[in-house]
Amino acid sequence: MSESSGPAHRPSAVAGPWSVPVLFRERRPRVVVKADLLPAVSVLGTLSLLSFPLAFAWSRLAPPERVRIISADGTQGALELESWHRFDDLAVFGLMTLGLGIVVGVVVWLLRERRGPVVFLAAVLGVALASALAMLLGVGWANSHYAIASPPALGSVIELAPRLESWWVLLTGPLGVTAAYSLLATWNGRDDLGRRLG
Repeated sequence: MSESSGPAHRPSAVAGPWSVPVLFRERRPRVVVKADLLPAVSVLGTLSLLSFPLAFAWSRLAPPERVRIISADGTQGALELESWHRFDDLAVFGLMTLGLGIVVGVVVWLLRERRGPVVFLAAVLGVALASALAMLLGVGWANSHYAIASPPALGSVIELAPRLESWWVLLTGPLGVTAAYSLLATWNGRDDLGRRLG
């Protein structure tokens, strides 16, 4: 009886498939939330201020659409190829916000002691907010820049202010932040993203 029951009660060197990894598993760093909240709010507020230079730059760089006055009541007639500038306005704004997002992603990554999902999400939301505000401000400033003071004469060519006709362009800024930050985090390869080295 002792021979048959001995192996059943004898403690095994490996009690189960999970025992050895548990004994030697390295403790993974936890996500820091509370300590990163104030820096995240600072990042969000700072990035929202970038909407002003972004809006001003777009209102001056985006090409206007030229049209011809074809009747005395001010009816406008399209000129050949000028309607393409409606896409150009979107493309210029999208490239500007994409570039802003990439730069913000790199700069936020350089905040070594604050690396993590909290500040990353603040950067994504901050660029999205800056892009939305820049879209509203930029269109308003462009309208004032290309305002027509007096009724145009018949046959004259006037410039219409640039416009943004799709809200989908607001995705380019957060996409830039996500791409830059994700690539840097993948390249880093540390569980804590190098926070402890800061």
